[in-house]
Amino acid sequence: GIYILIAVGAVMMFVGFLGCYGAIQESQCLLGTFFTCLVILFACEVAAGIWGFVNKDQIAKDVKQFYDQAFQQALMADSETSNGKAVVKTFHETLDCCGPDNAVGAVTALWREDLCSKKDTVLKTFFESATCHKKIDELFSGKLYLIGIAAIVVAVIMIFEMILSMVLCCGIRNSSVY
Repeated sequence: GIYILIAVGAVMMFVGFLGCYGAIQESQCLLGTFFTCLVILFACEVAAGIWGFVNKDQIAKDVKQFYDQAFQQALMADSETSNGKAVVKTFHETLDCCGPDNAVGAVTALWREDLCSKKDTVLKTFFESATCHKKIDELFSGKLYLIGIAAIVVAVIMIFEMILSMVLCCGIRNSSVY
């Protein structure tokens, strides 16, 4: 997953460089390449958004499976700097939950206070059953509109970038050379 994010960041940096350098040099070729890259990225983002919306149940299932693996790794880890513990703590703090749906997760709050946040009490965990699986389901079903709003904002920004790059490219073509 991290390698994909690094690759996407490198591509975005390259595309940004094309746009910036093309505008500075007033190069139609670089601005045209920048526009083409933006169109390709826009199409990929739309396709990924549609795929994510169609497969949201599978994505939620994969996130729960990832959480379960990290939780098991955190239970087995001895050191405080374990990757599993860091992932589990991030899930717990972000979603305000504690443990998976199984019995091991319910009992964990009794003897592993380092995995669950201090504000969660044992009684809250047992009676309200704020398990992370339920919180993940709520995130993908109840908060899906927030993800959609963020995607629409990014899409609008990209459309403005494409429009402005074409306006700049046409302006360079129509300007007289000194």
